[in-house]
Amino acid sequence: MREITAVYPSEYQVLIEVWERSVRATHDFLTEDDIQFFKPLILNEYFQAVNLSCMKDKNGAILGFAGVADNKLEMLFIDPAYRGEGVGKALLAFVISQQGVTLVDVNEQNEQAVGFYLHNGFKVLSRSEVDGMGKPFPLLMMGLV
Repeated sequence: MREITAVYPSEYQVLIEVWERSVRATHDFLTEDDIQFFKPLILNEYFQAVNLSCMKDKNGAILGFAGVADNKLEMLFIDPAYRGEGVGKALLAFVISQQGVTLVDVNEQNEQAVGFYLHNGFKVLSRSEVDGMGKPFPLLMMGLV
């Protein structure tokens, strides 16, 4: 049985490990330098800036997690070992129904993620040539409409 629960700061180290495995599996446009740049920011700043939820298996292992601020999904990362098993879909449904999520920004180069959000009812609202840090990773601003 799997359940969605809140995340505690004591679990941040596990989350960053899931994040890194997920990014390496899905963000092939990022260099090793990019991953090492973002990793401490996410661990030390971004996790604290969002409302985190995670899905755990019956043994308490974290399979994936979501982070929400206001009505925007700021992060959704699934351990690659559990991709395609409904973890992302369940987390997305949870944050939409329980936290009022209607918006998400997606790296345009992450075609699997773009397809995932389109399949789950999001539409592209606008596009930016750079990410939130000003790096050259185009973002698609998507919303439930």
